[in-house]
Amino acid sequence: MSKRLFGTDGIRGVAGEAPLDNRTVQAVGIALGIDLSHRFPGQPVLIGMDTRESGPAIASHLAHGLKQQGVRSEFAGVITTPGVAYLARTADFAAGIMISASHNPYRDNGIKVFAHNGYKLPDSEELEIETEIFRVLDSGALSTQPDSTPPLAVSWSGQPYLDFLLSTVPSRLEGQTVVVDCGNGAASALAIQLFEKAGAKVVPVSCQPDGRNINLDCGALHVEKLRGRVIEMKHGAGLAGVAFDGDADRAMMVAPGGRIIDGDAILLIAARRMQADGHLPGNIVVSTVMANLGLEKALGRLGIDMVRTPVGDKYVLEEMIRRDAALGGEQSGHIIFREFATTGDGMLSALQILATCVREHATLDELAADLTVFPQILVNVRVKERRPLEVIPRIAQEILDCEREMDGSGRILVRYSGTEPLARVMVEGPDRSAVERWAGRIAAAIRSELA
Repeated sequence: MSKRLFGTDGIRGVAGEAPLDNRTVQAVGIALGIDLSHRFPGQPVLIGMDTRESGPAIASHLAHGLKQQGVRSEFAGVITTPGVAYLARTADFAAGIMISASHNPYRDNGIKVFAHNGYKLPDSEELEIETEIFRVLDSGALSTQPDSTPPLAVSWSGQPYLDFLLSTVPSRLEGQTVVVDCGNGAASALAIQLFEKAGAKVVPVSCQPDGRNINLDCGALHVEKLRGRVIEMKHGAGLAGVAFDGDADRAMMVAPGGRIIDGDAILLIAARRMQADGHLPGNIVVSTVMANLGLEKALGRLGIDMVRTPVGDKYVLEEMIRRDAALGGEQSGHIIFREFATTGDGMLSALQILATCVREHATLDELAADLTVFPQILVNVRVKERRPLEVIPRIAQEILDCEREMDGSGRILVRYSGTEPLARVMVEGPDRSAVERWAGRIAAAIRSELA
C-alpha cells in the first residue's frame, strides 16, 4: 500500500487546505498520540516551526490532538529542522515535530516527524500513522471544534542545540566576517547567535521574517543577493557568505571572490579535512546521481570513492548507514555529518567549513580550487506516458551512441521525474558544446517517441 499523506519529507501542502486544514492537522496529532502514548508513556513531544504565518495555528492543532491522547507537548517556537532532530534525541522526547515547508513559498507548510532517536520516521511507520489519521477523520473522534484551539506558549529553549554546534569545532572564527542570509527563515536569529558566539563578525542579510517573506528571492535557493554583498565588501581572506533555506537543513556558501560554494564543493572540502583527521571511514563519500562529475574526479584524486544514490537526502542517509559512511550530501547543500547529526544541518555544515578555513589559513576560493565543475545540461521533456526508456529502440540507441562518443569523458543520466510528467535528460562532460549536442539529440529522440 502506498502513502497518500506522507511524501519524501513529511506531510506538505498549502496551509489551511487539506491535508493542512485544522481538522486533518488535529487528526495527525491524535494519530501520533496513539502511537507515542503506547511506546513512550509519559514522555512529551517537542514541536518547533519556521517563520511562516501559518506555523502557530498548525502547532496548536497538533498539540491539541496529542493532548487528547494524553501526550504533553513542549513548544520550542522558531527553530531549525535539525535543531528539532537534535533535541528529540538528546532531551528525552518521545518525538520531535517540525512545522515547515523548507524552501517552498510562505503559503505552503508541512509537518515533519522525527523519532525518539532523531531520525525521520521509516516508511512503514508513516504508513501506520497515516492509516490511523484516516480512521480518526472517518470516525468523528475530534472531540472539539478545531478552530477554537489557543496558541502555544514557548516552553523550550534552543540554546542546548547552539551549545552543541559550537562544541563540534575546535577552531573559533576570530578575524572572520560572515555574511549570513537566513532566507527570513528559521535560522534568522539562531545563525547570528551561533557565528557571533564562535567569534565571527556577522553581517545579516534577509534575517527579518514577517511571516510571508520566507525564501522570497533570498536564502539558499537565491544566492545572487548574498553573492553581490560578499563581492561588494571586498574583505579578502577573512570573508565568507552563507545562505540557508527556510528550515536551515541546507546551506550554500559564497567565497570572497564570488564563487558559489555548493554542496559538491562543501563535500570536497569536508572530505579532505576528515580524511586527514582519520574521520572518514572507508574513504567513502555518499552523494546523488546529480553530483557533478568534477566532484567524483576530485575525490578520486584523494583516494576517496564517491557512491551515488537516487536524488533525495533520505536515500543518501540510508546508504550512509548501510556503508557506515561519515559524510554524505547533495549538490543543493543538504550535507550530513553523521558523526554529529542524524539529518542535514545547514548551520553545522557552515560552521564546519568556516572552521576549516581558519585551521588551514585558507579562503573558500583556495579550498575549492581543485574542484573543476564540468558543464552540466539538464533538459526536461514533457511526456504522455512512462514506458521504460531502455526498451524503446530509438532512445536506447541514441543514448548508446552518445556514450560511445563520450568515450568515458562524461556522464549521461536519463530518468523520469517523480512528481511531473517529464523525462529528465542530464548530460555532463568537459566540453559544453558537445554536452549541449548530446543532450539535444537524446531529448529529440524522447520527444519523437513519447511526447
